Amino acid sequence: METIFIVILIGYFIGCFQTSYFIGKIFKKTDIRTLGNKNAGASNITIAFGWKYGLFVAITDILKPIISIFIIRLMFFDKVSSSNLMFLIYLNGLFVIFGHNYPFFLNFKGGKGTASLIGLLFAINIKFGLVGLLTMIVVSFATDYIVLGTISLALIFLFGTIFFNFNIYCIYKHISNIKNIINKKEPGLRKSLKNR
Repeated sequence: METIFIVILIGYFIGCFQTSYFIGKIFKKTDIRTLGNKNAGASNITIAFGWKYGLFVAITDILKPIISIFIIRLMFFDKVSSSNLMFLIYLNGLFVIFGHNYPFFLNFKGGKGTASLIGLLFAINIKFGLVGLLTMIVVSFATDYIVLGTISLALIFLFGTIFFNFNIYCIYKHISNIKNIINKKEPGLRKSLKNR
């Protein structure tokens, strides 16, 4: 039980590091959560401040689960069985995403966990990480909506988890974006890139 608690805490607190929020406050003197789709994530900061900021946030958010899982592997590699280690890795990754989405110091209002999901995929299996990332990029550009690329990424992760023992939760977090697409209110990817 103590091991699980440690794994959860490490994941959650690393996940709480909100790069987009800090960039908004330091460089733009604003809370990113008051702009665009009102979340503290890479897609929103891309829409609000431009692709360079968005790329930086995406990279740092991808690194969060990779760093967190690396720590878990170091701590427990020779202390638990391989199946138990995989369980701890999944648990840790899940709480990185929870920390990203619900950071305690921002009244539990953070991002949507997309970049952290990419990082989790890479930390679990590099090949599936590449497949997930490329699928997300292709679908986002093909449809002009990042949210549809994100859902495809979540489905890749779900497929990998079911068939290869590697989260529908990510799709749930993007329901508001899907409604915006239906109502023609979701900012398109190409328009966001042209404006910067």
